[in-house]
Amino acid sequence: MALVVMKFGGSSVADADKMKLVASKITAKKNLGNKIVAVVSAPGDTTDDLLEMADKITSNPPAREMDMLLATGEMVSISLLSMAIDALNEKVISLTGPQAGILADLDHTRSRIKKINPKKIKDLLAQNNIVIVAGFQALNRKGDFTTLGRGGSDLTAVALAAALDADFCEIYSDVDGVFTTDPRLVKEARKIDYISYDEMLEMAGSGAQVLQARSVEVAKKFGVTIHSRSTFSDKEGTYIISEEKIRRQKMEELLVSGVTFDKNQVKFTIIDLPDIPGIAANIFGALAKIGVNVDMIIQSAAVDKKNDISFTVSKNDMKKTQLELDKISPSFESARVVCDEHVAKVSVVGIGMRSNPGVAAQMFALLSKKGINIEMISTSEIKISCIVDKTDMARAVEELHKGFKLGKK
Repeated sequence: MALVVMKFGGSSVADADKMKLVASKITAKKNLGNKIVAVVSAPGDTTDDLLEMADKITSNPPAREMDMLLATGEMVSISLLSMAIDALNEKVISLTGPQAGILADLDHTRSRIKKINPKKIKDLLAQNNIVIVAGFQALNRKGDFTTLGRGGSDLTAVALAAALDADFCEIYSDVDGVFTTDPRLVKEARKIDYISYDEMLEMAGSGAQVLQARSVEVAKKFGVTIHSRSTFSDKEGTYIISEEKIRRQKMEELLVSGVTFDKNQVKFTIIDLPDIPGIAANIFGALAKIGVNVDMIIQSAAVDKKNDISFTVSKNDMKKTQLELDKISPSFESARVVCDEHVAKVSVVGIGMRSNPGVAAQMFALLSKKGINIEMISTSEIKISCIVDKTDMARAVEELHKGFKLGKK
């Protein structure tokens, strides 16, 4: 008998028919002799609809009240899905994140899990219940709801799998798994059978939206095997596992595993900054205090004791970044702030890059061949990212995917 954590995204529980389909999948898995904990997201576009409604009321809602609002979406899912399973004559009970023993810090709207007490879930499983848990939500030490950030239901599922020592963690969505790039953009994109935690982390952080990056971090830390697959198909998906397990599969190690892109990028450039110690610390320290995560940074060489700094942030943080820079830039003498929304990030990712020099040169040559200008570059051991003009993004992805021979064989 295996313990399986099954997570279903919003598109999987968007309406009554899909709820019934998910209920049948869960009960079928249980009838094979498994113990089941299912984690669900809010139905369809519920979270976006709630955010839009809040925005119509105020542009600056209290973070605590946002969590109270957004936590309601998952409660709709757990109750309706439990009803669907009950209608199939299976024992089932739904739990909110707090009821499931998920405890988090005080950081509303993007809290981090501090601890999980799995006793209640274990007791309910021992009584032959299917346990349905609301994803995305937790309880802080003040007794308030908190939420875990976008994609937080993935994190709930993986963290519960770790706390329960589950045999499998299956993440269901409306796609068949992890692809070499977005198949909606490149029709030759190929599903990847196995991918390492590190590769998945880099792909998630570079724009791939299959899994939340924090959930992959937890999976890597606790050795949780993730199976990313489709709700609407019985095909095998993609297994996210350790690099050592991948090597034991004796598969051919590709130079690059995937190409990702992120259109949700904004580039800020601060021109004519004084070339003195502490300037960068002041700028990025101020942005850190207001919760802005800076992605790529580049600084020019000083000329006449002045230089320029460019950096990228998520488009979601554009307004507050602009306001903060407007507040601090007068202290930098004649410095000017320029914001460019017409950029995108394109990245290549692969563990094969560790032992194969020349990937960067090949990437730059492929982009140059198509006349695509590179505005910024950042690298890690298994990833190279470039900022390009947004109008060049699709051509860049197609050329890199083709150039690194990632298409269907």
